[in-house]
Amino acid sequence: MENFPVINMKNLNGDKRASTMDIIKDACENWGFFELVNHGIPHEMMDTVERLTKGHYKKCMEQRFKELVASKALEGVQAEITDMDWESTFFLRHLPVSNISQVPDLDDEYRTLMKEFAVRLEKLAEELLDLLCENLGLEKGYLKKAFYGSKGPNFGTKVSNYPPCPKPELIKGLRPHTDAGGVILLFQDDKVSGLQLLKGDQWVDVPPMKHSIVVNLGDQLEVITNGKYKSVLHRVIAQTDGNRMSLASFYNPGNDAVIYPAPALLEKEAEERKEVYPKFVFDDYMKLYAGLKFQAKEPRFELMKNVEANVTMGPIATA
Repeated sequence: MENFPVINMKNLNGDKRASTMDIIKDACENWGFFELVNHGIPHEMMDTVERLTKGHYKKCMEQRFKELVASKALEGVQAEITDMDWESTFFLRHLPVSNISQVPDLDDEYRTLMKEFAVRLEKLAEELLDLLCENLGLEKGYLKKAFYGSKGPNFGTKVSNYPPCPKPELIKGLRPHTDAGGVILLFQDDKVSGLQLLKGDQWVDVPPMKHSIVVNLGDQLEVITNGKYKSVLHRVIAQTDGNRMSLASFYNPGNDAVIYPAPALLEKEAEERKEVYPKFVFDDYMKLYAGLKFQAKEPRFELMKNVEANVTMGPIATA
């Protein structure tokens, strides 16, 4: 298997820019995932986020997980469990309105830190969207505008821990799925592995690297690029040793954003007569996804074609 794509963002400033953009392009077209180093988020901030996230799990969530999941999930089970995951999670919403002050059991230091961390991640997500625009030949800001809707993007962080599992052959940490949204930025444990993506017909490990941010593309970018970029199936394997931390931040379209293939890309593909992806309101897609997350994405796209006739276009750049 060829090397997992790692992008050194420092190389975007200087004579290595073109080759770095090529790596990003190849990663978007052929992997759906890549890993960022030198991304501008201070290492000290990441270390503190990790320390406080792991401390919060130990203090507030570990016992609950043992009582609600660990003690019951595998009792008397012989075949693999397909309707639940071996994970402990909570969700922080940042945009359009933050819920961090309302989430129970978080201490003030953690609340303040996660707000600051979210600002850094939001900036990085928007920087990445413009790099994708550049590679696609779209005007700068196109993807951000496409996601904007009337109130701006949805942005939130799923904070997960994947505790040690006595029988990992019977349950996944997280079952295979593609992500519904836009661009996902993951700060993951650098010691305990488990995240895998499907490349061709092989599951490939996403390598843990200290202070890196893993990026993957969601279904909405597949639609906007009319399949040039792909969202990719991924999963988390439960491990017998170690507790894996995962903070996945989802930069998604606003609820009322109308998502459709970029006209400029369709013009380039006119001669190829490729099938055109559907046009839909993002919130309609999310309602469908909620019930079909762990199934193939292609039927979701087909189902969205049935509601396409009712979609009215919002104001958006078309270049």
